[in-house]
Amino acid sequence: MNIKNYSSTIDASRSMAKIEELLVDIGATNINKQYVEKVCTGITFLLFDQQLQKTLPFHIKAQVQECFVILWKDVKRPRPDTRATLQHQANKTAWKILSDWTEIQCSMILLGQAKPLQMFLPFMYDMKTSETLFDKVTTGKLNLLTG
Repeated sequence: MNIKNYSSTIDASRSMAKIEELLVDIGATNINKQYVEKVCTGITFLLFDQQLQKTLPFHIKAQVQECFVILWKDVKRPRPDTRATLQHQANKTAWKILSDWTEIQCSMILLGQAKPLQMFLPFMYDMKTSETLFDKVTTGKLNLLTG
């Protein structure tokens, strides 16, 4: 399989810690993790936007289940423990990919190539509805795309 980090050996918790460090480097505050059934599903954080002069919430998440589905398609002859092993691998892979992506976004910010809002805008988070800007646009709750 030619997918980045599909066989990552980095524990998800290490990838999450790396994401937190990167976010702190660009000025994030109040970094929180969300869990479902003892599994981390996402990271929420606050960033102060200089241009808008306000603190904005953001939410990024690793798409663990979607990763599992893709990895499962590659299994030829599953054994009794294959599903659990692959679920664990999907967790590691999804968080490592998100960590790598975050590292690139934060590097662009730190090198003056982009603003934080520019890099994280789709992940701006409405805490009242638990939806990102991307969620609202793709479900039709917010119509930004005309034409």
